[in-house]
Amino acid sequence: MKIRIITFNNFYYIGPTMQKLSLLILIISSQSLFAQMPATLSPSEKVYGLSRFWQEVNYNFVYLDRIDRQKWDSLYIALIGQVQKTPDDYTYYRLLQKFCATLHDGHTNVWMPPGINNSILTKMFGEYWLGTENIDGKAIVTHTLKTKIKEIPIGSEIIEVNGLPTDRYIADSVRPYISSSTAYVLEDNAISGLLSGPIGASYKVKIRRPDGSILPLQLTHERSKDTSYYPALVNTPLLELKWYDKDIAYLALNSFGDEKIDTLFLEKLPGLYQARALIIDLRANGGGSTGTGTAILQYLTQDSIMQHSRYFTRQHMPAFKAWGKFVNLKDTIGNDWARRSWLYNHDAMFYTFDYAPDTIHLGAKRLVVPTVLLIGHNTASAAEDFLISAANQKHMVRIGDRSFGSTGQPFLFDLPGGGGARICTKKDTYPDGKEFVGYGVAPDIFVRPTVKDFIDHKDPVLERGLEYLRQQRSHATAP
Repeated sequence: MKIRIITFNNFYYIGPTMQKLSLLILIISSQSLFAQMPATLSPSEKVYGLSRFWQEVNYNFVYLDRIDRQKWDSLYIALIGQVQKTPDDYTYYRLLQKFCATLHDGHTNVWMPPGINNSILTKMFGEYWLGTENIDGKAIVTHTLKTKIKEIPIGSEIIEVNGLPTDRYIADSVRPYISSSTAYVLEDNAISGLLSGPIGASYKVKIRRPDGSILPLQLTHERSKDTSYYPALVNTPLLELKWYDKDIAYLALNSFGDEKIDTLFLEKLPGLYQARALIIDLRANGGGSTGTGTAILQYLTQDSIMQHSRYFTRQHMPAFKAWGKFVNLKDTIGNDWARRSWLYNHDAMFYTFDYAPDTIHLGAKRLVVPTVLLIGHNTASAAEDFLISAANQKHMVRIGDRSFGSTGQPFLFDLPGGGGARICTKKDTYPDGKEFVGYGVAPDIFVRPTVKDFIDHKDPVLERGLEYLRQQRSHATAP
C-alpha cells in the first residue's frame, strides 16, 4: 500500500538567513509564541528519534547513492545539539522535517504526533480562512469564507508575508521543510501550506485583489466557527461518471487507496460499453495500491499482457561492505568480487526484481476506444504506476501537466511522542529503465490552467480533452 502524507508548514525557521542568530534566541521566541505546545519528550528521546531516522535512511533509503553523505552526516551531527534544546515537541519535529527535506524525496517524510496535527496546526484565522494554490507561479486565493468574498475575492494574490515578498518568504520559511522529488510539487505544496501554522502564530500579509487594489491584513491563527467556505468544499467521490455529447464517457478515478473503486468500476462497466470515447481523470488521484489501478486498466486495453515498472532496491551484505573498505575503484576492473565489494561499501549495490509483464485473464468484454488520460501534479504514486502500464497504448493520450514524480514502497516506523516517518525503499522506472521519479510522467499535450480560468470556473484541461476526442471522432467519420 502506498500512502501519501500531507505535511503542514509555517514560519518557524532555522536556516541560512539566520545562521548568525543563536538557537537560544529562537527558542525564547518560540516559547513566547506557542506556550500551549506540548513538551513531552526528554533530550535523550529527541536524540533517539533523530538518530533512528538517520539510521533508517542510511540502511534503507533507495536513493542514498545520490545524496552528499558528508553533508548528510554533518547535518546529523549539528542537529544532535539542536534537538536537545528545542522547547517543545512541535519545534523538535520541525527540525526533523527539515532534515528529511534535504533528501528531496516525495515518499520519504516525517509527520508530527496526532495531538499536534489535529489540535494545534490550522489554516484558520478566526474570522478569516484562506485556501491558496500555485497558479501561474503565484500564491492565488482559491477559497475563502463566504462572509469575506467581497473583501478577498477569489483570484486574489498573496504578494507579501511578514514584510517579505511571498517568494522570498517561501524560500526562507516554508520550502525547507517540505519533502518532494520534483521542484514543481515542492512549489505547489509550499504555496498551499503558505499560511498553515500553530494556533497563536501571527502573519502580516498583503493581498493584491483582481482589481489591483492592495489589502493589508494582520492574521493570527485561531479556530474559526465559520465553515461556510466559497467555493464549497466537497468530499471527492471515489469514482465519478459523467457523459458528454451522449457518447463520451468521463470517468474520474480519484484514489487507488480503497479497493472498493474496482467494484464501483465493474458496476459502471455495462453502461460504459455505450461510449465511443473515454476520458479517465487522474488529476486528483494521489495513489494507493498499484494493483487496484491496474485491475481497472486491464479492461481498457486489448492486450493479453500488461507492462509495469521495473523495480530496484538496495542490497546490504556486511562482509562485502567490510572487504570493500580495502578496495580501490581501479581494482574493480575485470574483478567481479572487487566490484561487488566496492559497491557494497559505497551503499550502491542494488537488487533488480525479476521483470515479467502481467498476463491478463478476462472473461468480460474490453472497452478499447479513443481514450484521454487527464493528469497533473497531484497524479501520484500508484496513479503514476497506472500511467506507466498505460504508456504503450496507442489509443490513449495524456493531457494536462506533469505527474507528481514520486512512487515506491515506503518503510514506515514510529518516532518518539507519537509521530512517525517513512522512507522510500524501492526505485521504480519505465520498463526500459527510463526514470520518471524526480521528473514526473509528461503529458502528450500540455495544458496549464491560468488564474483567469479559475476565476471564470473553467477547466481547460477537460475542455482540451473533449476537443481532442471530438476531433478524433470527426476524423473517423470523414469520408
